[in-house]
Amino acid sequence: MAKIKIVADSSAGLTDQQIQDYNITIIPLTVMIDDTIYVERESITNQEFIDKMKTSKTLPKTSQPPLGKFVETFDKLGEDGSSVICFNMLAAISGTVHTAEQAAQLSKTDVTVVDTQYTDQAMAFQVIEAAKLAAEGADKQAILDRAVAVRDHTKLFMGVVTLENILKGGRLSRAAGMLTSLLNIKIVLQVTGGELKIRAKGRGMKTIDRYFDKVYEQIKQTPDIVSIGISHVEAFESIDKIQGHLHEILPDKNVLVRETVPIIATHGGPGAFALMYYTDPTK
Repeated sequence: MAKIKIVADSSAGLTDQQIQDYNITIIPLTVMIDDTIYVERESITNQEFIDKMKTSKTLPKTSQPPLGKFVETFDKLGEDGSSVICFNMLAAISGTVHTAEQAAQLSKTDVTVVDTQYTDQAMAFQVIEAAKLAAEGADKQAILDRAVAVRDHTKLFMGVVTLENILKGGRLSRAAGMLTSLLNIKIVLQVTGGELKIRAKGRGMKTIDRYFDKVYEQIKQTPDIVSIGISHVEAFESIDKIQGHLHEILPDKNVLVRETVPIIATHGGPGAFALMYYTDPTK
């Protein structure tokens, strides 16, 4: 049986240890800050990006990986007869998945492209589960089925405290209605079904806090949580609060806290944060 290799775009925000442990190949996105181009994970770290974004003259621009990078990677991984499954962030915020699909058609390797309908650690949940199964020698369909099951058992809630970036980036133009960055409006987004949905909006942090109180209650009532993570853009006060609640609810659960990836930092803006978790996909 042909070996299956797992590929993910860099928006998954996997740690170096996870990439090494699960033998995952990363295809990096690029970001441009004041006319200088950086390659995620190669020439800029998540924290360095946040630092540079704070002093940039204009909103950074994020770019999907070049088509040729995907084709080259797929061809190389398939030289030994292996097949590839390539996981990508939701199409609602990036065309990366469509570039991967084009590359799959051009590659000599057998490649299956997946829109995870998530990004950041919520995307990483699927990638890691897939990589574990691939290492065990599971077939392609079993891996794809598990990824879908994990996706359908995943929750992602995001607090956006400064709307300027997300409005400028156009990621909320249709859903936002009359939102403005001038009125101290804060919003809570949920990523669900591959779309960004506004779940709460109002002035001040109380809007976000009240909604997240409901999220904590939901977590309290949810058995079989496999993994939980927090990603943020220097939202230290907010993540301290979240960690406090999670420690009360899930005292024995390890929570991975990290700076988010550049594409999310760009659109989320300073102070943004996300809470992500998934439950046992076999139940």
